[in-house]
Amino acid sequence: MRTKLCLVNHLSIWTILAFLGMVCLTETGCSTKTPKYPEDHARFQRVVQAIKTLETAYLNQDAPTFHELLLPLEQLEILEADAKQDFAIFSSILLDLTLDRIVIDGNRISAFISWQGTWKRSTSESGDSASGHGVLLWSGNQVILLRGIQGDIPFGINSRLKGSS
Repeated sequence: MRTKLCLVNHLSIWTILAFLGMVCLTETGCSTKTPKYPEDHARFQRVVQAIKTLETAYLNQDAPTFHELLLPLEQLEILEADAKQDFAIFSSILLDLTLDRIVIDGNRISAFISWQGTWKRSTSESGDSASGHGVLLWSGNQVILLRGIQGDIPFGINSRLKGSS
């Protein structure tokens, strides 16, 4: 009888020790990690911030901030003019821009986005809704600027809404 009792005590002790070991491993395994490549991580964060700033500038109809994010290229001058036309026509812009992925290849940065939004000409109307997918092409290391666009993007939606009605 005594051997059986001793075996139960040892089994209980090993069970408790195993449980405590798993708790300790879980606690240390969930600690915050520093990025393996801090410079690349910092650049990635600057890209994400530039995208958020572009979205916020468009939502707030802030033409100067929108302009500051663009390289002086003809394609982007057209994009800026289209965005300014949106600011003049719509009293309210609601836009949900989602960053799907970012690809960084040297100085070329491609941000794949999906979006949906509602544009209202007056506060009393329900507004026009649209959605799409596109790519925002960025460049830079310390200062991230938009260098191009591909696909369907929300800026300049007025010209597309006119064509669909």
